[in-house]
Amino acid sequence: MKSEIRIVSIGEVLWDLFPDGARLGGAPANFACHCQSLGARVSLVSAVGRDALGDEAWRRLSERGVDVSCVRRLEDWPTGTVEVDVDPWGKPAFRIREGVAWDALDAGIEAKGLVQAAQAVCFGTLAQRTETGRRAVHELVATASEGALRVCDINLRKPFVSADVIRESLGMADVLKLNDDELPELAAQFGLEGTAEDQVRVLADRFGLRVVVLTLGELGSCLLREGEWSREPARAVQVVDTVGAGDAFTAALVMGLLKGWPTPRLLRCATDVAAYVCTQAGATPDLESAGVRFEG
Repeated sequence: MKSEIRIVSIGEVLWDLFPDGARLGGAPANFACHCQSLGARVSLVSAVGRDALGDEAWRRLSERGVDVSCVRRLEDWPTGTVEVDVDPWGKPAFRIREGVAWDALDAGIEAKGLVQAAQAVCFGTLAQRTETGRRAVHELVATASEGALRVCDINLRKPFVSADVIRESLGMADVLKLNDDELPELAAQFGLEGTAEDQVRVLADRFGLRVVVLTLGELGSCLLREGEWSREPARAVQVVDTVGAGDAFTAALVMGLLKGWPTPRLLRCATDVAAYVCTQAGATPDLESAGVRFEG
């Protein structure tokens, strides 16, 4: 039975075009699938084209239990695609198509109603690469209830990196998730100095962030929560690819925060979930069928 935790994910739905075939992806869609698998009721606010890829994305998300009532189906925009190359260590490189459906993100009345009823709303920076997307994200996050978590999962994909979008996104958030490639970008933009821990603390103080989590790949992860610093080592697993692992980590982190878990427990669970995703092909393996549980 699903819990009463309600989460809204805002942003891109797309197909990752790997050398061996297409896989459904996009960080907000991945996050939505993982939260749904972990026991939440999740709505996705996005858009796809009225084409074969859009039909298949709609079907797969629906089969995973994600509420797609606010995934618009657009006649004049193709469904998003990304060409993905994976290096021998499982790390992906992306070439993202422009002028696609999720660039026409819309903050309609129904979507705002979902955000207002949610305990958490998650957004990133990539969906704000157009003025339309940027405006929609701002409008939606602004409608979240006073006690809701506003989660920014920074997603810096060149050439779609805007200093203004980053600054505004941090200003809207109270939870920030970023990785070891993204922290140097923020350090350069905001003039952060010292160790990674020093830089994270300055970000938290400057933007009033309650939680900042920094994932470090094979070195594990670090989390700053209400001024207290915690670390968790990575898991030794056989990596197939790392696509979607960060989104799984974010999903488990948000679920743990909403359940009021102590930091060691939620950080341990988030690491376990992300490690499992690394052992599977594609971004959203079925966590339920794999025996991953997020109860209590």
